[in-house]
Amino acid sequence: MVGELQKTLILNVPFYSVTTTPITIGKYRIAACTSPSSKGRFAAQVSIASGRGSASTDRVMRFTDDFSSPDAAAQYALAQGVDWAHAALRTQ
Repeated sequence: MVGELQKTLILNVPFYSVTTTPITIGKYRIAACTSPSSKGRFAAQVSIASGRGSASTDRVMRFTDDFSSPDAAAQYALAQGVDWAHAALRTQ
């Protein structure tokens, strides 16, 4: 499952790389991704996937902030994904 998610992210967004091991919260699989941006900084995005097969959904959020390291970008993206998943689960 984790390998499938990572392949999907890398194939759909070739300039981003998965920098954290995806985590699962409820029905959501959350993976942070980073990429180099201008002036040696790093951009962040998070993938929030749910479902299986033809019923799967992958939400991808890209953030406008830039970060001094890939780790800082990944931590921010992962925190945003976790917050989103918790909020989504509260409304169900």
